[in-house]
Amino acid sequence: MFQFLVTSEGGLTTAGYATCIILGIILLIGAVLLASKTTEKKHMSTLQLVCCSASMALAFVASYIKIFQMPWGGSITLCSMLFIVLVAYWYGAKTGILVGLAYGILQFIQEPYVLSLFQVCCDYIFAFAALGLAGFFKGRKNGLLKGYILAVLGRWFFHSLGGYLYWMDYMPENFPKALTAIYPLVYNGSFLFAEAILTIVVISIPAVKKALNQVQNRIA
Repeated sequence: MFQFLVTSEGGLTTAGYATCIILGIILLIGAVLLASKTTEKKHMSTLQLVCCSASMALAFVASYIKIFQMPWGGSITLCSMLFIVLVAYWYGAKTGILVGLAYGILQFIQEPYVLSLFQVCCDYIFAFAALGLAGFFKGRKNGLLKGYILAVLGRWFFHSLGGYLYWMDYMPENFPKALTAIYPLVYNGSFLFAEAILTIVVISIPAVKKALNQVQNRIA
């Protein structure tokens, strides 16, 4: 079955693309249904669908706005993770995880590379779903900040796990030999944590905090 979805070069077949698209749509709809159950405003499900879809789109676009390219690979984007984290913080962890899953599939469709099913799960499914963990801090004091930090740590863990299992042979030549044993941790942490610091600074700006609160009051 897996071979039916993946080409011999590690890409996706037509059936593979179709399966990913259908699965992404199902996850997005599921996320909206869960979001509608977490609020008393049941009639806002259409708005919630728009919000979840827009967040995924903004995250996808922001992921291509690269502020800085790291020397060992990876890049700092324009707060791309924040948009998925916001959905999780506004609607809860279950919704956030499903939107993260759908977003991970979208990233995978854009540039698929398959070594194994578990590698795909680590690099795309689990890693981006982890951004939904921010929802566990929904409604708590400084919840967005705490949730964002947890989300980044979750994504870092799964990317690093995949790195240890599948990507150690792809270590760049300019990587310090003394850090070889922790290559996946350093490689993934270098761009994820740098972007996290940038994003934390942005969401800590009073005007940004106020704007995000106003958006939350209208859609959550």
